Amino acid sequence: MVTNITSFSRSGLSDWLMQRVSAVVMAFYAVFLVAYLLFNPGLDYYAWSGLFAQTWMRIFSLLAFISLSAHAWVGLWTVTTDYIKPTNVRIGAQLFVILAIFAFLVWSIQILWGA
Repeated sequence: MVTNITSFSRSGLSDWLMQRVSAVVMAFYAVFLVAYLLFNPGLDYYAWSGLFAQTWMRIFSLLAFISLSAHAWVGLWTVTTDYIKPTNVRIGAQLFVILAIFAFLVWSIQILWGA
């Protein structure tokens, strides 16, 4: 049995809840983007840029990116815990995943809120 030394969560219930809530947020974001593209067939760069220049869209996108990060962490933590048995290798893989998720989240925030 794999020991639970790399878990940053308090319990399985919080992981389950985080994954479900993040999935719902990402689903709303995806449905919104698809609907926006369908209802704006002549979409150009200026309209698309104008959409993402609005504060509510930036906040909605930020929420989607945070949800994606949380969802990815729970999923990849589960995969690494289930399939990588040596503790040192598993911790190394999970640290790499944490750094990658953090870098992608910071990069997305920079794109959303940067100049």
